[in-house]
Amino acid sequence: MSLTESKEKLISEYAEGRLISGEGRAGSLQRAKGHASNENWKLSITGMAWAALDVLTAVFAAYLALRYRTVMVRDHAGSLTVIVAGGVRMFALSMGWFAVCLVFFSHSYGLYGSIEGRSGLHEQRMTLQATAVAGLLLCGTLFLTRAQMESRMVVLLTIIFTMIILCVRRAIWRSMVYARYREGIDTRNILIVGSGSVARALRNHLESRRHLGFRFRGFIGLNEQESNSGDPDVIGDLPNCLSLARGLFVDEIFFSVPAERAQVIRLVEEARTFKIDVRVIPDLYDGLAWNAPVEYVGQFPTIPLHRGEFPIGSFMLKRMLDLAISLVGLVFLAPLFLILAAVVALDSKGPIFYSAKRIGRKGRSFNCFKFRTMVQNADALKAQLAGQNERDGVLFKMSNDPRVTRVGRFLRKYSLDELPQLWNIVRGDMSLVGPRPPMAAEVEQYALDHLRRLDVLPGLTGLWQVEARQDPSFDSYISLDTAYVENWSLWLDLKILLRTVSVVFGGTGT
Repeated sequence: MSLTESKEKLISEYAEGRLISGEGRAGSLQRAKGHASNENWKLSITGMAWAALDVLTAVFAAYLALRYRTVMVRDHAGSLTVIVAGGVRMFALSMGWFAVCLVFFSHSYGLYGSIEGRSGLHEQRMTLQATAVAGLLLCGTLFLTRAQMESRMVVLLTIIFTMIILCVRRAIWRSMVYARYREGIDTRNILIVGSGSVARALRNHLESRRHLGFRFRGFIGLNEQESNSGDPDVIGDLPNCLSLARGLFVDEIFFSVPAERAQVIRLVEEARTFKIDVRVIPDLYDGLAWNAPVEYVGQFPTIPLHRGEFPIGSFMLKRMLDLAISLVGLVFLAPLFLILAAVVALDSKGPIFYSAKRIGRKGRSFNCFKFRTMVQNADALKAQLAGQNERDGVLFKMSNDPRVTRVGRFLRKYSLDELPQLWNIVRGDMSLVGPRPPMAAEVEQYALDHLRRLDVLPGLTGLWQVEARQDPSFDSYISLDTAYVENWSLWLDLKILLRTVSVVFGGTGT
């Protein structure tokens, strides 16, 4: 199956004709200039998720205000009566209007964007301002409509509680994100064009503030002389910038020095194809970044020339689904784990579990766990069997591999050997659905385009497993994984999971 045919098959069967297509080159500079103004009013999936959470916060704050202002009084008979301030219908309409205003102003103030583009103090100030303006509009509306409510205190408490909960919630989320960045998780790899004082100051600034989530990978020289200066941190020149960026899993390129306008435009166009963001230090490129907002990266002002939208809301849902299913699976499959462990131990000598280094998202290595299905010295015997490999390219597979044990053959047939990888999913090394994690030796033989499959977490199952598991073609293996990455959606993951059930019970493993 060719590369084109594999991608067309994916699109027709799973994406239903929907392509995540890149923008054309024509008019790309104009789109780069107007990107910021469009971005301000486009509410992404992530923004909608945060907006929904803000609405729930306002509803919860209103509930707390009602509970606080519920008055307990004794009537003439001595019984207790619960008096709730205002009518229920009027109160619900008022709080609905307050929630709409809160979402509108929060979006206008940029609170639904990435937290890296603003400081924590600025975020808190904008949160207070958005809530206060929404509260003033609510009070003005109640006054103009002459709404009769028994307690204006409920409205005031709702606004105050909303402010407090939103500020605390956003501070907790920011601290969680910063903690992951300090641990090197979900960080953004960067290259800096130029190696002068500004570039080195930017590098030192980012490395001293690891909570910002950036990881320096190298300087890019503007010309051959600068790239051959002998500085080990200068890893290449501008013409090879994109190739280096793909090889190092770079997410963002910073221009710290002026370059030819045509070079910058060309790089921005190519970077968009690879979904790599580009920023420049302000005042370097007259006119190129007009209408684009200045964003601070720590203390450094930058102007984004291109930014790909990262669907963090969808990825959060994917992570929640991974955790829920894998944890439930570990609990309910515990008896099966004990049985399989005993059978593996009795069948042949060696450890019950097999742990091997695999390459995950953005080249990060991790220990991948499986039930042992081969003899103890299987890795040593692999070199002797290289001539019997039935797969082309860098993959190795034999239908009658002599290293596989009797129990191991059964476990592989029904993919039971991969169940311990549920623990890898819990740890965050893997996902339920994604490309299979390759060995380091395989990745070393990858071409530059093949690295695209490492842009996401590897999976317990994937498109290749359900579509072409028996196909020996390495091109098919790569093309299906790449097509999955380029057309990913939660719906696609669910369809692959459903297909996996039939593949597993069909015993198509080898």
